[in-house]
Amino acid sequence: MSDSNIPGDELEDSAAPLIEHLAELRMRLIRCVVAFLIGMVICFTVATPIFTFLTSPLCQVLAERGQDCDLIFISPQEGFFVAIKVSLLGGFILSFPYLANQMWRFVAPGLYKSEKGAFLPFLVASPFMFFLGASFAFYVVTPLAYDFFLGFQQFGTGGEALPDGDPQNAAPLSVVFQGSAQEYLNLTIKFIVAFGLCFQLPVLLTLMGKAGLVTAPGLKAVRKYAVVGILVLAALVTPPDVITQIILFTVVYGLYEVSIFLVARVEREREKRLRAEGLWFDDEDEDADADDVAEGMDAHPEEMLDDETKK
Repeated sequence: MSDSNIPGDELEDSAAPLIEHLAELRMRLIRCVVAFLIGMVICFTVATPIFTFLTSPLCQVLAERGQDCDLIFISPQEGFFVAIKVSLLGGFILSFPYLANQMWRFVAPGLYKSEKGAFLPFLVASPFMFFLGASFAFYVVTPLAYDFFLGFQQFGTGGEALPDGDPQNAAPLSVVFQGSAQEYLNLTIKFIVAFGLCFQLPVLLTLMGKAGLVTAPGLKAVRKYAVVGILVLAALVTPPDVITQIILFTVVYGLYEVSIFLVARVEREREKRLRAEGLWFDDEDEDADADDVAEGMDAHPEEMLDDETKK
């Protein structure tokens, strides 16, 4: 039963011509672009403190190893592009509440009141789960990944090379980290975005379950395929190190199991509501009714045929 059939559940606004919808969409997109640009400009003015904050996981790992936290620019324009990338990320985060509000105000007039009540929690949960995943990546996964990567440094010890340049008397080779600021920022943003999007899985599957597109038994039936898909995802969106891939797989698979629980809860609530309205029929009851009809036809076929003829 559709929620739109509930008494008193009606649209707030009357239907508007298509041209009015397009004009409203254009207006809200322009507002979103302006808000994003304003946020980007604000973040560009403080790009250096933001970048310093983003480098804190790396600096923490380097400090534990007794090394200085120094990143370098390997091209003249790299500093500018680093500031632009920091501004893009910060501008999006800063303007996201306004962007979400504009999207909601465009979609809300076309929804029934019950649909608004069902959709609004997901609209609130989506940014919360993204920030939760981004925070988990920044404060937990990123330090572990950089600690793993920096463990392959080689520190040479020994005396200095003699004037004659004899290789046997030279100090062992030292291979230490001198990272590019742009490469570090790209990798960190990749971690943040990947985990933020993966944390959307419970929101997406629960919303699909509420729409009837997926079921809890169906998600359980494809669990083995989900495991393979999550492994492939972990290999694609993370660097080629086992620690990060295991963390991402464990987290996403845990979210998949949580999604099964949430979808099952949505199904129980839907069944409870339909039972209260007298619109829920169990499969067993339907099979029993079909068996009664079949038995009646076998016992009194003439009477059944007479009744059909009279109709």
